[in-house]
Amino acid sequence: MKNMMISADEKKLLRKVEIRSHTCFLAATMVNMEGNGFTFSLIPAIEEIYKDDPEGKKEAYTRHQQFFNTHAVPFSFIVGLAWAMEKEKKEKGSVDGETISSVKSALMGPTAGMFDNLFFNCLRIIAAGIGIGLAQQGNILGMVMFILIYGVPQSVVKMWFCRLGYTYGTAFIDMMFSTGLMASFTKAASILGIMMVGAMTAQMVYVPLNLILHIGPATLEVAPVLDAIFPGFMSIALLFGYVALIKKGWKPINLILLTMVIGLAGALIHIF
Repeated sequence: MKNMMISADEKKLLRKVEIRSHTCFLAATMVNMEGNGFTFSLIPAIEEIYKDDPEGKKEAYTRHQQFFNTHAVPFSFIVGLAWAMEKEKKEKGSVDGETISSVKSALMGPTAGMFDNLFFNCLRIIAAGIGIGLAQQGNILGMVMFILIYGVPQSVVKMWFCRLGYTYGTAFIDMMFSTGLMASFTKAASILGIMMVGAMTAQMVYVPLNLILHIGPATLEVAPVLDAIFPGFMSIALLFGYVALIKKGWKPINLILLTMVIGLAGALIHIF
């Protein structure tokens, strides 16, 4: 796949997006995680692409406010790729908003696992070992070495990844359409995205059900029975309950307050 030549104006935008992509965690929330950082990173690109299309700009901002969570390094690559796809959507109309969201959802899980292991579980441990060893001797280079070994490589790779995602991302999209693979890829990305939502629900959503039924002289713990029938049943039930409330117009803050009320009430009567 050939690299795509970019103009001087695109290079200026690219530098702005690269710098902004370093702020991916600054406005992270439990509602959309890195969604705010993703949107903030793309502001220069969205403003340029949709400068004469207020409705398209509004849709793009709304689209990128959705839940997103991955490691900080591939975050920049996916930002660059999303920028390329937004440009493709506006200029050629060959990409729709659903495809952009599906590709983001499909990529965040695999990239998070890969780069968490590479940087967080490997390089960070090495950097911390060297830094702590120096710091224990009262050497200020301990802090400096940790930043040089762990922080600087991440920053450099992030800058390169953002450029890679944008330049090769557009070429990749062109290749996908010219070979007719985009429809298959979109379907696969949608399926993988749904799978990742299910996997994250099982991993991140935990309902500590402590309900015990007293049946004559016997007692029955409900949670193990449910897990034996359907592992993670309470987590899935909670997820679908929230989805039903969202479809009825509930806001995230209302769901958070509802969860707090149910949690406190359940704790008081010893259900949770």
